[in-house]
Amino acid sequence: MRLPQRAVLLLTAAVLCVAGCSTSGGVASNSAGPATATATATPPPAIQSPAAPVTFTFPDGRLSFTHPAGWRVEHDQVSTSPSVETATVLDDAGKQQINIYYSQVGDAGAGPAARFLLEVDPVPGLVGRAVPTPHSSFYVDHVNGAVQYRMGLTAGLPVSPDGKIQAAPIMLGDRILAADVLFTEEPFVNDDAAKAWYWGAEGQTLKAVLMSFSYR
Repeated sequence: MRLPQRAVLLLTAAVLCVAGCSTSGGVASNSAGPATATATATPPPAIQSPAAPVTFTFPDGRLSFTHPAGWRVEHDQVSTSPSVETATVLDDAGKQQINIYYSQVGDAGAGPAARFLLEVDPVPGLVGRAVPTPHSSFYVDHVNGAVQYRMGLTAGLPVSPDGKIQAAPIMLGDRILAADVLFTEEPFVNDDAAKAWYWGAEGQTLKAVLMSFSYR
């Protein structure tokens, strides 16, 4: 029996649809593809931030400084009238690193024969609190053929622009402040070795303590 032309067209379309749907690109394909494993991302290791510095404030509530976490301060109220206080900063191994003198009494000692600057920086928290501005200073003294490297707070520059040695105390209100790094190891063999230490981890940590002093 001969089919009408409309029926032939519908039958042809149905055959094409079945053929197309059987391919992997068909919308209604019933073929099941291979199972795909879902990758599980490994979280990156946690990065621990270094502990924040610790602030130490003297009993008068005016002078303070910060030191690395794990370090400690041994404070001694030598006298209350007049007030005389000392403090020693120790690192996490118990090594004495900085001596601090904060007192209503004191005097200035005589300067060495010759002094040479290595590095100096004004202390931000003491700007405008003392005249001249206290500095964190690293310098070397030459006395009778001996060489002594020193690092600490100084009243202004430890050597004036015209080459004269400065030995005045730092005056904060009615008190004198002195803070000196303790060099207990063998002396540096030369200035280059001293500068290499200063720009290394230990030197920069000690500088950060000196630069953190503030007075209100």
